[in-house]
Amino acid sequence: MNNRQIIVTGASKGIGLSVASELARRGYLPVCLSRSGKGDVGRQVICDMTDESAVRRAFAEIGASGPLVGLVNNAGVHIPGSAATVTTRDFEKTFALNTTAVMVAAREVFPHLRAAGGTIVNIGSFFDKLGVPDNLAYCASKAAVAAMTRVQAVEWAKYGIRVINVAPGYIETDLNREYLSRAKVRNWMEGRIPTGGPGNPEDVARLVAALFNEEIGFLTGETIYVDGAQGINH
Repeated sequence: MNNRQIIVTGASKGIGLSVASELARRGYLPVCLSRSGKGDVGRQVICDMTDESAVRRAFAEIGASGPLVGLVNNAGVHIPGSAATVTTRDFEKTFALNTTAVMVAAREVFPHLRAAGGTIVNIGSFFDKLGVPDNLAYCASKAAVAAMTRVQAVEWAKYGIRVINVAPGYIETDLNREYLSRAKVRNWMEGRIPTGGPGNPEDVARLVAALFNEEIGFLTGETIYVDGAQGINH
C-alpha cells in the first residue's frame, strides 16, 4: 500500500468519506479523523477536532508513522441562527469547529510539510460570499476559512506548501437527503442552480483529489467554488 498519508478530518460520512475514498482510489493513504473513529476507508483515528491537545497528539503520531503529504480540513457543523437571535454559545460552537479547528489543524500539520512541501485543502462554502438569512454564524465561519487560506498560502508558499479553499454549494448527502427531496425545496433548487439541482459528494471529492494528484505549484491561496454556478446566478 502506498504510504503517502493525507489527513482527512470529519471523514466518517458525507463529503469527508467521499474525499477519503477518492484519495485511496488514487493511491494515497487517507488517515481519517472523526469523533467515532469508524469508517471503512484508510486508517481510522479517533479525534475531537475541537480538542487542541488531542489534535496535536494525533498529528504527531500520524507524522511519525510515515510520510505526511497533506491535509483536508473537512470537519464542520451547521447551526442556524439569525443575526438578531443567534446565541453567543451557538456562534462560538460554530467557530470552534468550522474555523478554529481549521487553523489548529493547518498549524499542526505545517511542521510535517515544511521540509518537502505538500498541500492543504480547506473545505469552505459558497455561503462565504452570500448574505444568507438565519445563517450568521455559518456564513461568518466559512468566510474566515477563506481568509485564513489566503494568509496561509502567502506565508507558506516559500516552503512549497499550497493551501486551497474548496467551497461547495448544496451537496446532497445522507444528512440532508430527506430535506432536499421535498418537492418545494427541489423545485426551488432547480430554478436557482443553473446545473439543475444539488451536487453530490463525489463532485467535491474528485476536485480535492485532483488538487493533490496534479500538484499545480502555481495554484495556491484561491477559493474554488463547486456550486453549479448558483453563487454567480443573478
